[in-house]
Amino acid sequence: MKAADKKRALEILEEMYPEAKAELEFSNPYEMLVATILSAQCTDKQVNRVTPAVFARYPDANAMAEAKEDELYPMVKSCGFKSKAGNIIAACRIIREKHNGQVPRTMKELTALPGVGRKTANVVLSNAFGIPAFAVDTHVFRVTNRLGLVRADTVEETEKQATRIIPRDKWGRAHHWLIWHGRRICKAQRPLCEECALRALCEYARKRK
Repeated sequence: MKAADKKRALEILEEMYPEAKAELEFSNPYEMLVATILSAQCTDKQVNRVTPAVFARYPDANAMAEAKEDELYPMVKSCGFKSKAGNIIAACRIIREKHNGQVPRTMKELTALPGVGRKTANVVLSNAFGIPAFAVDTHVFRVTNRLGLVRADTVEETEKQATRIIPRDKWGRAHHWLIWHGRRICKAQRPLCEECALRALCEYARKRK
């Protein structure tokens, strides 16, 4: 995809999804961190079903640091692996001990927490703190590569290439445009190319023809 087409594709995405935002429900960085850890290989809708009870019982990192895995896991079991519960508790213990109970605001400190990889850290930085960051999940990876915005084999390379073409002040919003597009139009199994406003620019759509 030519540079001008990449620019236009991003403009179209912005026009399509002006209200795009995080679909995980949260009210502070601690809640964003917990919800994002739970969301790995799980839908945001399911995470949103379980987190109200979790946050009512464990309202902050200090409270979660006191939790026991066999008490937390039944509350979040529907979100997947038992290790998620253990990682959340362990992360909050580090937050209590090393960060005065406050979720850290740097990539290095966040990725030092159990269960927090680069994607999760970028989600927290962008959504909870408003710090420019571009998270690459399965939707972002798929859509950016299908469109031709990037040509990357890994999540890390996708992030590097995407952040070179997306203005820094739009990293966080572009992440959500791409997720919404991936969930609504550019689906993994049956992409709705005939309904897509980007089909004239999209490399994947041209190949399908």
